[in-house]
Parts: sequence; C-alpha cells; structure tokens
Amino acid sequence: MNTEQDRWSRVKGRLRSSVGEDVYTSWFARMDLESVQEESVHLSVPTTFLKSWIQAHYAERVLTCWQAEMPEVHRIDLTVRSCARHVAPAQEVIAPVVKTSHDTIPPGLRTDGRPAHELRATAIAPVAASHDAIGGSPLDPRLTFAGFVIGRSNTLAHAAARQVAEGRRGDVVMFNPLYIHAGVGLGKTHLLQAVAWAGNSGSERKVLYLTAEKFMYGFVAALKIQTALAFKEALRGIDVLIIDDLQFLQGKSTQAEFTHTLNALIDAGRQVVIAADRPPSDLESLDDRVRSRLAGGLVVEMGSLGEELRLGILKSRVAAARAHHASFDVPGPVLDYLARTITHNGRDLEGAINRLLAHSKLNNVSVTLELAEREVLDLIRPQEPKRIKIEDIQRVVARQYNVSRSDLLSSRRTANVVRPRQVAMYLAKTLTLRSLPEIGRRFGGRDHTTVLHAVRKIEALMSKDVALSEEIESLKRQLQE
Repeated sequence: MNTEQDRWSRVKGRLRSSVGEDVYTSWFARMDLESVQEESVHLSVPTTFLKSWIQAHYAERVLTCWQAEMPEVHRIDLTVRSCARHVAPAQEVIAPVVKTSHDTIPPGLRTDGRPAHELRATAIAPVAASHDAIGGSPLDPRLTFAGFVIGRSNTLAHAAARQVAEGRRGDVVMFNPLYIHAGVGLGKTHLLQAVAWAGNSGSERKVLYLTAEKFMYGFVAALKIQTALAFKEALRGIDVLIIDDLQFLQGKSTQAEFTHTLNALIDAGRQVVIAADRPPSDLESLDDRVRSRLAGGLVVEMGSLGEELRLGILKSRVAAARAHHASFDVPGPVLDYLARTITHNGRDLEGAINRLLAHSKLNNVSVTLELAEREVLDLIRPQEPKRIKIEDIQRVVARQYNVSRSDLLSSRRTANVVRPRQVAMYLAKTLTLRSLPEIGRRFGGRDHTTVLHAVRKIEALMSKDVALSEEIESLKRQLQE
C-alpha cells in the first residue's frame, strides 16, 4: 500500500504540473486513490459533479499521468465515494434537516447508463410545502463551531456565521445574503455546516444545507416526476437556506430557479448563506442580476492560513485524534515544522496528522521529526503566487495612468484612455485564467475580438518600446506584491 500511495503522490505531482495549480486545486484536490488492480486504477471523488467533469474533460490526462508511473495501466475507474455519516455531534443537540434517500431517484435521471443511486440526490416527494419535502446534503459531525479554529484570516467570517446561527425566527436579518468566499481547504464548508448544525438549536427555525450540486439534481428530479411546485414551495418555506459551492451551479433553468428562490427568501426576510471559491463578481456563469443581489449582502473573504492559525489547526486535529487514540502524541517541534512548511490549506494539515497517526498506530512507533519530514514531503508545496483579480488590474492601471476605472470600462476612444485600457486587457489575459469573452464582459461588455486585438497590440509594442515594456513589468510587480 505504501508503494501505491507513493505512486499516487507522484501521479498527483504530474497532474499538478500538467494542468496548473488552480485547475488541480479545483478538480483534483479531493480525488483519492482507492486501489490498483492489475491494469486498472480505482479512484474516487466526493461528488457526482466532480466525477462527471473529470471524466468529460480530464480522463485522458489522468490516464497518461498514471501510465508514466505504471505503463501497464490501461483503465481508470472513477467513482463517487460514500457520504459522511449523518450523526449529530454530542456538543450541540439540534435537529438539522439532513434526510437523504438513495432509492427514490426517478428512472432516467442519468443518461450515461450508470446506476441512478450514484447521484446521491434526494427525490422530492409530492407533498405540500413542508420542511420535510427536501432532503439536505449530508453533514459531517466534526464540522461544528466547537471544532473551528479562529485566526486573523477568518475572524469576520466566523463572527458573521455565528450571528446567523444564533438568530431566532422573527429576528430582523442583519445581512442578507451572507456570502463567504475562499480557496479550497480554508474552512468555508466548515462554517456553513456549523451554521446548519447549530442554527436551529432551541428554536423552531427550519435550516437546510445544500450543495449546489444537490440543488441542481433535486430540481431536475422534481421536474421529472412533476413535483417542481412542491420543490419550490418547500425551498421557500425554509428559514435559513445554506448553499455551498455555488460556483458549480449549472444550467439556465436551475439558475433561474435559484434566482427566484434567492429573491423570494430575501424579500420575505429569511436568511440565506452562500459559499463559493470566488467573489460574486467572478461567478461568470451567473446572471448579472444574481451577482448583484449576492454582492448586496455581506461578502466576506476567508484569507490564507497564517502560520499561527495553521499551528492551532494542527493542535486541534491532534486533540481530536487523542479522543480515540489516547496514546497518540505529536511533539511540539513536529507541530512547528508542519505549521511552517505545509502552507496550502487546512485539508493538507489534517492529512498530515492522519498520516502520522497511521504510522504511529500501525507500526507502533513514536512520531519524530524525521518521520514527519519523510511522510509529508508531497504536502510541502512551493508558495503560490498571489491570485490576481481583474478588478485589481483595473485599479492599478487606472492609478498608473491617472484615469478612472470607469474610463477603462467606458466607450471613450481618446488616446489617454485607449492605451491604458489595452494594457489592462493585456494584463488580464496574461495574469489571470479568464477567457477572452469573460475579460471583454468585464471591460464594459466588449467583444472578445476587441480583447484579442488589445493583447496583440500591446505585445507588438512591447517588442519595440523598452519604456512600455518596463512600465508593464512594474505594473506586474505591483499586482503580485
């Protein structure tokens, strides 16, 4: 098994190099190795959406990376691993809505020939508007406020989530929606599930936690068995609706229904809490009106984990492990080393503790610094460059050329605006992952051909104009600081 895991670590490294850190984090960070059997490799992911996307867009890439390690591999089997147990945590006695059913998916929901139960979706019973008409997504009993470690990067998000969780039916909603965004593994799902666990404790509020994927499949299932009205009415009867991973919401009809539900709940004074991996303005697939409504609430970013917070998370995970393995101990110098070197996200920190626990218990050895250095090597990643946003580019360029951001977005064609606009478009194309149409839309709704012309124009000028080239390098440094 150690050999298999070593190979899997190298395959993940190849994948990361092949697709880039952002794509890897979005689609492959939660992929696990289940087994290697002769010519096939069995991998798993937590959601059907991830499975479908990887199969459609990256199947050959994954196979190629495996064949580089094991030429005899000719097939990759990708499955959805089972959901977390629905167990209420002992420290918070509540009654969240967490019903699921794997046996009532309407026939034909899948079109690819695989069993319908793989969707992990809940069909909507044809009943009147009622809290029980919808099954929530599974909740992890570990993800409560009691287990959340607070640091400088997440203090505001935690306080806002607490405020929501402690509200009562009839209270005035302070901010709506509450929109939390962060990269992978920085704690946004933890906060959302903590709200779901604690939100209706001691009250009659109806709290529902749904992933965007579950929302999509629930709506599709309801349409297929002609109970869409019951689905809509049940959703709008919720006191606190929590939607996770909004960036995965797809489909015009599903997005339209989400928009109507969002508006109906907010207008009725019900609380909506949403999490995504980017701010509302960057959700390119959503309608402008939806993005505007989302941005009209409280938008909170959870930043990267500082070393002090990482150390706190590690200590918390060790304490949780000791509840089941009393003899497990990680010396202070080892914790300091892990906090200093594993900088990417909280999931890597948890993975490091799990590895040390496995070696300690299975091999009956003490955890040492040498053991830690050997076993977490693949979790130590180079420092990622700052994620640059188009708004940042527009702001920095506008300041550099003494124009306003609205000038860059306007239709003005004067020389003092055209050149800065072209420079900003060039930087947006070279420093972000946004497509040409997306960039055009963010620059006043321009066509993608306008962006392409600007990029080529600046590239041509830079090859001849040393001053412009140095100017653009200076802008890049400002954006990356």
